[in-house]
Amino acid sequence: MQGQVNVDESAYQHVLDALNRDLPRAEADPDGAFRQRFDRHFPELRKLFHGLYRTREDWLDQLTALVVQCARSWQERPAGLKAVDAEREGNSSWFLSNSMLGGVCYVDRYAESLDGVRARIPYFKELGLTYLHLMPLFLAPEPHSDGGYAVSSYRQVNPKLGTMEQLRELAGELRNNGINLVVDFIFNHTSNEHEWARRAAAGDPECSDYFWIYPDRTMPDAFERTVREIFPDDHPGSFVPLPDGRWVWATFHTYQWDLNYANPAVFRAMAGEMLFLANQGVDILRMDAVAFIWKQLGTPCENLPEAHLLLRAFNAVCRLAAPSLLFKSEAIVHPDEVALYIDPAECQLSYNPLQMALIWESLATRDVALLSHALERRHNIPAGTSWVNYVRSHDDIGWTFADEDAAELGINGFDHRRFLNAFYVNRFPGSFARGVPFQDNPRTGDCRISGTTASLCGLEDDPEHAIGRILLAHSVAFSTGGIPLLYLGDEVGQLNDYHYALEEGHDADSRWVHRPHYPAEQYARRHDPATPEGRIFSGLRRMTEVRASTPELAGTRLIGFRTNSPGVLGFQRPGEAGTGPGSAGPASTVLVLANFSDGVRQLPAVTFSGFGAAAVELLTGATVSLAGGIVLAPYQYVWLRVMPS
Repeated sequence: MQGQVNVDESAYQHVLDALNRDLPRAEADPDGAFRQRFDRHFPELRKLFHGLYRTREDWLDQLTALVVQCARSWQERPAGLKAVDAEREGNSSWFLSNSMLGGVCYVDRYAESLDGVRARIPYFKELGLTYLHLMPLFLAPEPHSDGGYAVSSYRQVNPKLGTMEQLRELAGELRNNGINLVVDFIFNHTSNEHEWARRAAAGDPECSDYFWIYPDRTMPDAFERTVREIFPDDHPGSFVPLPDGRWVWATFHTYQWDLNYANPAVFRAMAGEMLFLANQGVDILRMDAVAFIWKQLGTPCENLPEAHLLLRAFNAVCRLAAPSLLFKSEAIVHPDEVALYIDPAECQLSYNPLQMALIWESLATRDVALLSHALERRHNIPAGTSWVNYVRSHDDIGWTFADEDAAELGINGFDHRRFLNAFYVNRFPGSFARGVPFQDNPRTGDCRISGTTASLCGLEDDPEHAIGRILLAHSVAFSTGGIPLLYLGDEVGQLNDYHYALEEGHDADSRWVHRPHYPAEQYARRHDPATPEGRIFSGLRRMTEVRASTPELAGTRLIGFRTNSPGVLGFQRPGEAGTGPGSAGPASTVLVLANFSDGVRQLPAVTFSGFGAAAVELLTGATVSLAGGIVLAPYQYVWLRVMPS
């Protein structure tokens, strides 16, 4: 123990001396804020960095350079952002508010440019957005951009969209209107046209060490014995050849080269890119492909312990130089692994891919068993963290439920996935869906689903039932706990773009079917209650308004509720004492019921025996008696404020 203290003290003094030498305190930190955070957070950063790089003799020098880099970034941080830092350090749970609502879009497809996004701020306020995720907008070569996920510069905006100055100005205007800016941090890989990759391809030894590059197939073959193929249609295995005979790791596409985080210089370089984005006014970074960021021979190279150390180390860097910046994890992996990335010291936010997939599963089967099971067993997460709940995203839908959960309910996971794939691409009798297959692999039986929410719910063919399904699906995302996230366009029932393949570079990727351009005509009908657009928009706006006025729906805490009806989902959102109207009496609860079946379902009075007879349906304001049970129409959902009996 004493030896550890000495190591800590020695490292602390070594770094402090470098700070005092390279950045005199009077210039870099006149109010002492950085020094205070350094004293508070350096021990954790030292521990994490040592855990990652202790086998290297230069680990302390690398750590010292990193902290000096953080101090310089803090010195450059605008005063307005420092004010946000101070405010949110005193209110670290701000993102758990029940008034949070997210939207996500591609800049070019939704608004053509950053200035176009800026012009839509009045609409974002009308919708109620407090969180806007702009899909990858940094420099990426066409047509090999993977929708912007093959970044060739983290400090340049794609010139078709605008400039970094315009992004900075947009961030400020969004902030002035109560909207947080979210962008992707693609940190597992770069484009093969990034400066580092170009230099590596030319033989530069320093930049060659930024990637996993080998002179022949010996090491690639060894790694590939235990690593799965991600996009076999693009290339088999995990490595691609270079013109000079070397091989480079490319988990996803041939033109996306994986970064080598075993090299601390890579960590420092990417920390610099991260802090640069934070200083432009970004509030939340979507941490892309977190499961893949660490490689180790003889393992699947997914979800390794060092991946968590890396995220925590990046987080510790933020606590020094951009304290209000949050991380959102993107981990489309086994539900147990998804949960491991969710922590106040790792990723404070996380996509909820399991809930998303099981909403669609319940719509197809008219049975809520798997979804109910997931909400009871897998929904609650650590204090100070939040889900981001969505019905669909820019990406495909994969059936990410755990096979052991399915088996517990008597469901064969492999067969069930095949059924769901067939159902959502309209190859199953009676399907309402109009999805398109993505990465269909006949050899393995694997397939994922592309499609907008409206098309997957059948709006092309049966608007009446489809509108019910669309609103039902969103009612779950809005009420389970976390930040509801809309793919912009879904709120007016945007349909598939079946002409996606005509656009350059899109023909081989069916996900572009659900990334249509801005549907101006549909938005123009959003206030007309006689149209599908108007009914969907008004239904979602009502959910947003009610959620924001219902304190029980803040945070993420959820308690299961058995309806004893296979097609009816139930769960409880408990409030604190006195959250009910009027008094500081016993705590009220919001009981959510959602009928996923095609028929009327009656829940008898005994189902509600733990509650008082009187309830209020929050979405309509109507008083409801539970004494005679509840009758739910097909696709009906209710949010009942109830009191204990």
